Amino acid sequence: MKTLKINKIILLLIGLVVFNGCVEDDEFSTPDTTISEPNIPDSAKVQISALAGELAQAQGNSSLDYSDEDTTYSYTFNENDLFMEGYVVSTDEGGNFFEEIIIQDNFENPTIGIKLLIDVNPLFVRYEQGRKVYVKLNGLAVGITNGVLTLGALNGNEVDKVPSASENDVIFRSAEKMDLVPLPLAFTDFSDDKTNLFIQLQDVQFNRNQATGDNPQSFASEESDQFDGERTLESCATSASVIFSTSTFADFKGLTLPSGRGSMSAILTKDFFGEVFNVVVNTPEDINFDSTDRCDPDFLECTGASGGGSAIFAEDFEGFGTYDSEGWDNINISGTDTDWFISSFSGNFYSRISAFNSDNDEADVWLVTPAINMDATTGEELSFDIQANFDNGTNLTAWVSTDYAGDPTTATWSILDATIPIGPASTFGNFETVGPINISCVDGNAVIGFFYEGSDPSATTRYHLDNVVVTGN
Repeated sequence: MKTLKINKIILLLIGLVVFNGCVEDDEFSTPDTTISEPNIPDSAKVQISALAGELAQAQGNSSLDYSDEDTTYSYTFNENDLFMEGYVVSTDEGGNFFEEIIIQDNFENPTIGIKLLIDVNPLFVRYEQGRKVYVKLNGLAVGITNGVLTLGALNGNEVDKVPSASENDVIFRSAEKMDLVPLPLAFTDFSDDKTNLFIQLQDVQFNRNQATGDNPQSFASEESDQFDGERTLESCATSASVIFSTSTFADFKGLTLPSGRGSMSAILTKDFFGEVFNVVVNTPEDINFDSTDRCDPDFLECTGASGGGSAIFAEDFEGFGTYDSEGWDNINISGTDTDWFISSFSGNFYSRISAFNSDNDEADVWLVTPAINMDATTGEELSFDIQANFDNGTNLTAWVSTDYAGDPTTATWSILDATIPIGPASTFGNFETVGPINISCVDGNAVIGFFYEGSDPSATTRYHLDNVVVTGN
């Protein structure tokens, strides 16, 4: 026991000597945090756009195909050293990004961005927002992953994370650090080549069903949130909407969504499947909803009890004749040729519309149900199924009228609180049920109107409508 105590004392004395030796002659000194500019010749620097061009050539295209996730382009070790340059726009400080750095080509007015995958966490202490970086390309590969341009290590045929041991051999910090200027972008201007950019969304708000009321939702801590919390962000200028995504690992996932209206700085990306545009913030500080004056439509609000009844109107479009013969009205009030029509897939029939390739600047089209007697029942509810496809913005709404006489432009309409699903941008979505919507305060003979506001090429989302049902007791 005595020997053990002596050994501990000796170790303590040695530790004190080492500690004193470390601080001797430089009391209160701080680490040298000066960043020296990497010695990289201009001839070795390449732009992000060059990587996109080389990948497009590998795909056999003149421009990048963001749906091609099978093709990659590799930079070999035998080539001269090449360095991609750009500015960091993401930060993992808030936990909303993980083992990736989003880099764009300029700190203001950016034109292209790329996602760098690297097996390192955290990254924000070395690669701050606005920091210019150089990424050594030798041994790396570029491709499309999750629908966006991605750089990393090649693993088989996929672009994977750069190993942590290679970090200092791959990423070089510049002494230049700039204040990022987010690129103003409207929902209707979202496109594949704008992904991985730091953008500013103006005059937006979260959907009222998610951000207001007695139980507003959090960013990403609801029971239904798996991996990411997806909320609906709406444009007050156009009524278009987009998915706002937050990781369930984000530090701020439990915070309540802001209920106001304003601007937001975010990164434009895609969902896990690379199909639907998403916007992602670095931290909640990127949200500036400084107005309490929301832009919600004046929805019909029925406060009476509803539900529990049987169908008083139902249409599944199976065995459906023409709209005229079935008592429906299909009216394009713009005078153009876009309209609703019956279509089918795998034996399922539905009503379909899209302004895609119509060359119609305006394609405002009503689909109106036959009259429904609302006086014989109580507690009425409406539900219907929507499949949103090739989505470039929500341009479908649902309405009710009790004085409709065949002309939608002269009827009195009340807009219904129907949350239309957001579908994938480049393929087909899935049918989702909208509702039930309480319409128990509607009396008399009522019609339901589905209003499509199309414009080619900016508002061409393709909708399939099915299983329109009104129930009552």
